[in-house]
Amino acid sequence: MSEALLRPARVALVGNPNTGKTALFNALTGSRQKVANYAGVTVERKEGFVTTPAGRSLSILDLPGTYSLRARSPDEAVTRDAVLGKLEGEAEPDVVVAVADATNLRLVLRLILELKAVGRPMVLALNMYDIAQRQGLRIDVEGLQKELGCPIVTTVATRKRGIEELTVKVDELVAAGALSTANQWREPTATEIRAAHGQAQRILKAYVRPAEHPDTLTGKIDAVLLHPVGGLVILLGLLFLMFQAVFTWAGPPADLIEAGCAALGAAVGQVLPDGLLRSLIADGLIAGVGSVLVFLPQILVLFFFIILLEDFGYMARAAFLMDRIMGGAGLHGRAFIPLLSSFACAIPGIMAARVIDQKRDRMTTILVAPLMTCSARIPVYTLIIGAFIPNTTVGPGLSLQGLVMFGLYTAGIVSALAVCFVIRRVFWRGAVEPFLMELPTYKTPSAENVIRNLLLRAQIFINRAGRIILPLMVLVWVLSTFPYPPEGAPGPAIDYSFAGMIGQAIQPLFAPIGFNWQMVVALIPGFAAREVAVAALGTVYAVGDAEANVGALGARLAGQWSLATGLSFLAWYVYAPQCVATLGVVKRETNSWGWMWVTFVYMTTLAYLASLVVYRVAVGLGWG
Repeated sequence: MSEALLRPARVALVGNPNTGKTALFNALTGSRQKVANYAGVTVERKEGFVTTPAGRSLSILDLPGTYSLRARSPDEAVTRDAVLGKLEGEAEPDVVVAVADATNLRLVLRLILELKAVGRPMVLALNMYDIAQRQGLRIDVEGLQKELGCPIVTTVATRKRGIEELTVKVDELVAAGALSTANQWREPTATEIRAAHGQAQRILKAYVRPAEHPDTLTGKIDAVLLHPVGGLVILLGLLFLMFQAVFTWAGPPADLIEAGCAALGAAVGQVLPDGLLRSLIADGLIAGVGSVLVFLPQILVLFFFIILLEDFGYMARAAFLMDRIMGGAGLHGRAFIPLLSSFACAIPGIMAARVIDQKRDRMTTILVAPLMTCSARIPVYTLIIGAFIPNTTVGPGLSLQGLVMFGLYTAGIVSALAVCFVIRRVFWRGAVEPFLMELPTYKTPSAENVIRNLLLRAQIFINRAGRIILPLMVLVWVLSTFPYPPEGAPGPAIDYSFAGMIGQAIQPLFAPIGFNWQMVVALIPGFAAREVAVAALGTVYAVGDAEANVGALGARLAGQWSLATGLSFLAWYVYAPQCVATLGVVKRETNSWGWMWVTFVYMTTLAYLASLVVYRVAVGLGWG
């Protein structure tokens, strides 16, 4: 076999959003694909491999959707630079495959003309061709092929129709060696843009006849789903279902993962003698990995809904409905789903912010997502509320404890909107970008596509988050373990560790908000995961297993803390920086240690000020 056949030819898939480009990528590559990030950015890089009938290996690159090479978002900039061969560490594509929705060629024709101006060999894939035929849409494929000067292949990616023909056409272009000089494209002037638009309209009119049976179903569904009132009610119903599913569906597998990690840790405890190695493996490595994996079911449930609704075509409608509401606080319409999912866990919420195109809107969402009340705060809330708030009824079906819990959730939401309002005026001044979106037609989601994307999301979470989180978890273990207490020393061992020393050293800083040194010590291991603070408090107060003795721990706290201190502790947990895992994901998704520290500092400041105000007011009311 010749060297040309052995060298994988690079093929770039380019197209508008919602054209079935990813479905075509999956149909071409199957399971032979991998996901990473482009160098220096958080934009995903999907690459797969396929072998043509002639035996040539093709490397297929699924580029982010774009309407033009005049990039306005990080995703579009990556697509432009990849096509032009200007991406760092990326080879130039040998062939460009322009993927078009055969039922809607109006916008893609302008992109195709821009791709043609680049000068690279190109194939046009008319995807969803079966829907175009069903609608009676007449496309003069032969005439359009001559007009554009590139081969055209009709495809139905979800049913793998036209896939072999497409690979044959690509193989022919590679074999011909018709590689043009790169970077022939340049930023067009306003006059050239208008001329290109006119040319696209002329081509559309000449080679595409209107549908004889236009899609009226989409219009009828949109009349309901986009109704100003009814549409919002339906959206809230779907979001309620998603919200409940993230808690309920993910509960059993998360418990199973947690139990499995606990059993593994216990097994290690039985095999290894008591000592440093056992503590490192059981308390550091296994507990660290477990604290990461326990979030995986929530992430999969969340992305199951996102992928399903995205494939169906509803996510664009949801963002459209919420844009006006979120825009009042300076948030983009697409920010609603990531913020909602952060109630379960900020980690999948931050990851879900990838659906937001504009960088500053995506960054704003990432920075405020940790303020949503995640499920890991619930053990702390439950412990303190149970210890200090009487279980009295304040109205029909309303308990005082329940109202306090609701108030804590509300405080997180209101604070997130307020912080967003400030962020947009400190870091990114100006109005929110206009929300312009081409609403796709409704489509039946592909089960294969949903499963494959879920597996990819699981892989991304474990690979990306795990590499950052695990070392930090081990660091927390080291601080809580060393040095060992002196022989015969009284009190818990943690008092003599670096964490204990730090807690006692910085306790004077927390004295104005009513925290004693034991509370400060509990905050340090609690930084690994919110709920760890409950166990840490149990250790500090020598109660033993805090989870098994929540009532005893609550009684001990009620006897040693004042009501003002308990309320101050609650206020701290509404705003305090998230666990190490969340900050690690902020770093990864923003590709910046700086933004991670910004998140840590502003949340710490808010927590301290909120605790200070609550503590002083409570003392003033005689609750100190």
